Amino acid sequence: MAQTTATKVRMTRGKFEGLNKIADEKGIIAAAAMDQRGSLKKALAKAKGGDVSDQELSEFKALVSEILTPYASAILLDPEYGLEAAKRRASGKGLLLAYEKSGYDTTTKGRLPDLLPEWSVRRLVEAGADAIKILMYYDPDDDPKINTIKHAFIERVGAECRALDVPFFLEPVCYSDEIGDEKSFEFAKVKPSKVKKYMAEFSQDRYGVDVLKVEVPVNMKYVEGVKANTTGEVAYTREEAIEHFREAASLSKVPFIYLSAGVSDEVFRETLALANEAGVPYSGVLCGRATWQDGIPAYAQGGADALRSWLSDQGVKNIQALNEVIYQGARPWWERYGGLDNIEVVDLPETFR
Repeated sequence: MAQTTATKVRMTRGKFEGLNKIADEKGIIAAAAMDQRGSLKKALAKAKGGDVSDQELSEFKALVSEILTPYASAILLDPEYGLEAAKRRASGKGLLLAYEKSGYDTTTKGRLPDLLPEWSVRRLVEAGADAIKILMYYDPDDDPKINTIKHAFIERVGAECRALDVPFFLEPVCYSDEIGDEKSFEFAKVKPSKVKKYMAEFSQDRYGVDVLKVEVPVNMKYVEGVKANTTGEVAYTREEAIEHFREAASLSKVPFIYLSAGVSDEVFRETLALANEAGVPYSGVLCGRATWQDGIPAYAQGGADALRSWLSDQGVKNIQALNEVIYQGARPWWERYGGLDNIEVVDLPETFR
């Protein structure tokens, strides 16, 4: 599945060095995700039973960064509440910064994305970003007019990242307005097709994406015979699920990593074990809530000391257990290009800086 070629792949120095900063020395991206904003604030408020301040949001992120990044290759943060957390990450660990606004405009059809208006790729790099991340809700089967807007949006961000010579991580999240609930059995049946289509679409050169941060192509709740399936309802057999993993992986022309999509740490480990069984060449993960979400009630009820205690114990155990599964199957990001020896690193022309 990995791309092999006799012709060397040209990669600019900033992109090459940025990817290596996000990955570990083996080329595996074992990164923590802590860029949640609106969803985290709601979860903390619910657990606390009251309002959550910006300072509390920042403190939560800073503690996660401080305690978990020694066990990660990098961390994904947002520039709104995560800059203190960026300073608190372990030495030598990479930094991705989110460029998109949290959520989307619910008054307009299409879940259209938008950028943080006071930030640019240049400003994010000046704030310390080794790579830029965009999350975008995307239905490949939506109205072509809506998807044209989204395609142009990603082309613009890709061009901005090219100009600043910084890696671009794109996180497409599929949905269907017709079906609605993305956790439903009905959506589980169409999810493989949607994930495959967006992996093929956004790995085209025109978008300038360096790494795809993708959903696994199945909903584990509906895979036959796995622990995550607690109802017995089956959308795909185990063999069909494995084939979906393989087909989706074969469609990407760029390195890809998996996101946890808010499932529990146990379910995510089982998911990656299935990816390992399928032999897909994923290059790691950007894992957020699966690792730290159970620390939310600890912080809401006991503050910083309680969260620090939880993270130092269960949080560390979660990320170590996840790393163990990742390293059983993940491949170096450079394998997609035929290996390090097949990459020719070039400087960005002065006229583009």
